[in-house]
Amino acid sequence: MKKNNWIYKVFLLTFILSIIFSGISNFIANNFNNIFLLIITIVVIIIGIIFDMIGVAVLTSKESTFHAKASKKIKGAKESINLIKNSATIASFCNDVIGDICGIISGSLSAVLTLSIAGVINLNSTIIAIFVTAITSTLTVGGKAIMKRVAMKNSDSIVFIVGKIKSFLHF
Repeated sequence: MKKNNWIYKVFLLTFILSIIFSGISNFIANNFNNIFLLIITIVVIIIGIIFDMIGVAVLTSKESTFHAKASKKIKGAKESINLIKNSATIASFCNDVIGDICGIISGSLSAVLTLSIAGVINLNSTIIAIFVTAITSTLTVGGKAIMKRVAMKNSDSIVFIVGKIKSFLHF
């Protein structure tokens, strides 16, 4: 029964986060220049990559690594253990909710960027769309592939950093 609640929460959380992120990105797209729009698109891609890396790290990290740190009351150790104990939920949130939302929003921002660039330079928007889409896809897929490998090799360090951040922010 608890897992069904998580599914409903994921649907609701995804809907709410999509509205928030999409609203912010559309506001930025309509009120700022192409350079700023490009920067925001890259930031959204990077956020997706980072959360994907965290999701993989949580799945591959070992809980036993953090028990000694927790017994010494090192900040972030208990939070790291909690992350690992809930690894399926955390990975689903990081990879599927945040990662996918960032992918969709970066695609939308890329489409807006394409139209904006086409309005500035006298070039077929199809050609611009092909290049902008290719660059966005390459950064997203390539970045995630690289960081998944990093996450698997450094999972304990990544989880501990997230645990420290979680401890500092008290959530």
